[in-house]
Amino acid sequence: MKFIDEAKIYVKAGDGGNGAATFRREKYIPMGGPNGGDGGRGGSILAVADRNINTLVDYRYTRKFIGKRGENGGGADQYGAGGDDIVLRMPVGTVIYNQATDEIMADLAVDGQKVQLAKGGKGGLGNLHFKSSTNRAPRQKTNGEQGEEFELRLELRVLADVGLLGLPNAGKSTLIRAISSARPKVADYPFTTLHPNLGVVRVDDEKSFVVADVPGLIEGAADGAGLGIRFLKHLQRTRILLHLVDIAPLDPEANPVRDAKAIVGELLKHDPALADKPRWLVLNKLDLIPEEEREKTIADFLKAYKKATKYDGPVFPITAISGEGTRPLIYALHEALEQMARPELDDSDADAGDDGEPEA
Repeated sequence: MKFIDEAKIYVKAGDGGNGAATFRREKYIPMGGPNGGDGGRGGSILAVADRNINTLVDYRYTRKFIGKRGENGGGADQYGAGGDDIVLRMPVGTVIYNQATDEIMADLAVDGQKVQLAKGGKGGLGNLHFKSSTNRAPRQKTNGEQGEEFELRLELRVLADVGLLGLPNAGKSTLIRAISSARPKVADYPFTTLHPNLGVVRVDDEKSFVVADVPGLIEGAADGAGLGIRFLKHLQRTRILLHLVDIAPLDPEANPVRDAKAIVGELLKHDPALADKPRWLVLNKLDLIPEEEREKTIADFLKAYKKATKYDGPVFPITAISGEGTRPLIYALHEALEQMARPELDDSDADAGDDGEPEA
């Protein structure tokens, strides 16, 4: 299925039905009085998070959703039927914006979460509501209210614990294939990943976490270079970022330190909050360095990189294609994620979520 993570839709809740102005007319009952019923309410537009859906493709081609109008009231105290609600099923992680104000109307972060996007109009009142001691035969009635309507923008932000970050061909897709059952495309040319991929990493039979791989960044991405920063929103819900660096680039003019620093700069340009997330350094493709030179190559890189960026977080040298070094990385990630999750269970310490976390 084609991956679609953005869409714009128009929603219009149903209008309420009109009230009726009728009078009771039965044999042997003169002056029967008013008996006009109320109109029914209009159908509302609702959104529900569904974990079985992973794309917004349904809303790329069907863009208008209009609720059913409530029925008009009738004589003999007959109330109009309400219009049926329309329920829009969306992927977990969908953020819904009011296109006119750019205000967030809903954030569907939990499976089964239901929100009302547009409220149906109230039904109008029939003339039986206007009867009084001084007005025995009221002819007043009210029309139904109009339903709410909005232009909405939908953005899908995938839910993952760990996000992979790096240049094209840094080995992100190879890594997610090595540590999970995900099978993204891998090739020897840039931008083989064109949309986010999710993989479940099994630590043991009962413990796991989710990793997200997004298309690679290049310098100038914040200004639209390459695939730009469109997919960085998928890293905003992650708790840890893994910054993959090709420690042995085939291009003799490539500079791993400069390139790694450029990625951090693109994060800062896009979203400082994203750049402030815990970020771990993963040095990939050790197999391309002679074994006797690896230690020196890593030491030289870290010395230059730390001097340029003040980085003091964890460092994991790996070979993603063979899986070398990935098990210690997996165990360290799981331990860190466990420590981050514990404070969420303690309502008395809402600000303790970063305890024990390495900072970039």
